[in-house]
Amino acid sequence: MIKKIILCLTLLPTLSFANKIHVATEIKTEKKEKYQEKIPKTVIIKTKKFKVRIDKQPNGNYLYQSWGANTKITAKPSMIISDGEVIPDGSGGNYYFEFNNNGTLYQVWRNYLTNSSKKTPYTLVVIDGNGETLVRQDAQIVKN
Repeated sequence: MIKKIILCLTLLPTLSFANKIHVATEIKTEKKEKYQEKIPKTVIIKTKKFKVRIDKQPNGNYLYQSWGANTKITAKPSMIISDGEVIPDGSGGNYYFEFNNNGTLYQVWRNYLTNSSKKTPYTLVVIDGNGETLVRQDAQIVKN
């Protein structure tokens, strides 16, 4: 009888830990689902030099298309990058889309939380293969 009690007491922390892992995984999944609900299926932004359209694809990845700032969006895009992903940034709801084009990263940041009320809602960042920032331009929403 005493052996059974001791066995139960030694297994109790293990079972409790396993339950905590299960609950933490469920919470993480719920947060991710709520987070994904905030991301629009299509975003169109305009910087000083570019118009960018980002669309969610049926496979869950994102498609990046860009034009010159004064080009109509109905024209053929000057650049198309597929298989982009959305990456959460912190716990305040910020995120960014990231696209890789032969080692050059194209990121479109969503800025929910900023220090300035004048800060634009999106920022386009282009980073070369050496990690140097080639472009950093604030963007306004054309369609969200």
